[in-house]
Amino acid sequence: MAFESLTDRLQQAMSKLRRKGKVSEADVKEMMREIRLALLEADVNLQVVKDFTKRVRERAVGVEVLESLSPAQQIVKIVDEELTATLGTETVGLNKSERIPTVIMMVGLQGAGKTTFGGKLANHLIKTENARPLMIAADVYRPAAIDQLKVLGQQLDVPVFDMGTDTNPVEIVRQGMELAKEKKNDYVLIDTAGRLHIDETLMDELKQIKEIAQPDDILLVVDAMTGQDAVNVADSFNQQLGITGVVITKLDGDTRGGAALSIRSVTGAPIKFIGSGEKLTDLEIFHPDRMSSRILGMGDMLTLIEKAQQDYDEKKAEELAVKMKENSFDFNDFIEQLDQVMGMGPIEDLLKMIPGMNNMPGLENVKVDPKDVARKKAMVLSMTPAERENPDLLNPSRRRRIAAGSGNNVVEVNRMIKQFKESKKMMQQMSKGNMDIPGMDQMLGGGIKGKLGKMAMNRMVKKNKKKKKKKK
Repeated sequence: MAFESLTDRLQQAMSKLRRKGKVSEADVKEMMREIRLALLEADVNLQVVKDFTKRVRERAVGVEVLESLSPAQQIVKIVDEELTATLGTETVGLNKSERIPTVIMMVGLQGAGKTTFGGKLANHLIKTENARPLMIAADVYRPAAIDQLKVLGQQLDVPVFDMGTDTNPVEIVRQGMELAKEKKNDYVLIDTAGRLHIDETLMDELKQIKEIAQPDDILLVVDAMTGQDAVNVADSFNQQLGITGVVITKLDGDTRGGAALSIRSVTGAPIKFIGSGEKLTDLEIFHPDRMSSRILGMGDMLTLIEKAQQDYDEKKAEELAVKMKENSFDFNDFIEQLDQVMGMGPIEDLLKMIPGMNNMPGLENVKVDPKDVARKKAMVLSMTPAERENPDLLNPSRRRRIAAGSGNNVVEVNRMIKQFKESKKMMQQMSKGNMDIPGMDQMLGGGIKGKLGKMAMNRMVKKNKKKKKKKK
């Protein structure tokens, strides 16, 4: 994932202040040198690095120790606030038209992921707003783009307007807009052409499309893998088209992530979405404060909760809570939970969103093989309905039968049953509000990261309690 090396370097730089009673100018100077190097290695724009380190240094020198925070924790707080400011401070949503349709024009270089993002955005709008979008295929120079958009449209049951590759893109957009007004679509997503580099012909075409479509949002789609050049691309598009937002794709790849930290400062255009995978659900609204928290290794519980809420309906969540409290959680529920969690994305990425988990030794080696999940499901499906509902029935002879029926050995079946029982016990304790679970302190860790992790967990619990009170 992006930012991993930056996260490690920033944590190392700040951990040196952990036991100091007072932060001296020399301490801050040494820490800022480490932070500056970490940001430059992460491909962050030089001017952005200079501005960021200057602001942190000015606030950190001579900082007074708060009652509840050590100097090191106060420094982390300052770095977090300034990093959030660099990323944009506030979450910025789509610009919506007062009358339908709201028109969103997607621009960017070839290969940045515009077409895929168009499908993801359509899916996002359908799920969050029950929208009826229309997608316009205006990239006539890459025939595969039209086919790709049609495939995405079929998967989502979203209409795609195209006129093949022999029609001028400006005319395609004009007729597509007329169709959207006729059909009363509330969103129009325009997939435009890209080039391997910026040229005058491309820009002229995009300017004409902009004039006809009068888009409410011009979203520049940028590939995070392009590094520092992504900032130059963003700046150029912004000067000629006046972009209203940025989408950063491929943040799940082995990228240093510096572009995300630079684009807002250089262009002034807010980052609105980030793409972190190939699936249509792999799209996140960009929250500067949450991204800062992730980069500093403090987790991102709010995004984790939102990911869970996408797959859980409230009724099922309440049923599960009751089962956990009554200790009636069985293998049928276990399988359902496995499917739900795997649908949220790679487990190793979800773990990093939990405050303090970056402090766990060996976390970088945690990889959950989908085949391992499939084996567990095979074991459960080899059980009888009675065995799934009552795991206590699973004596040695039954376990041997399950092993044979699922293509596993008895040792693997025993291990899976043990994991199930341990998970069940932990879930029951947590459902009763007991956070003193063996291993919880180890998970959150000590020092700065542990305390910040516990603070984040407490904030999450308080927010959930407030929500429940409001519903009542």
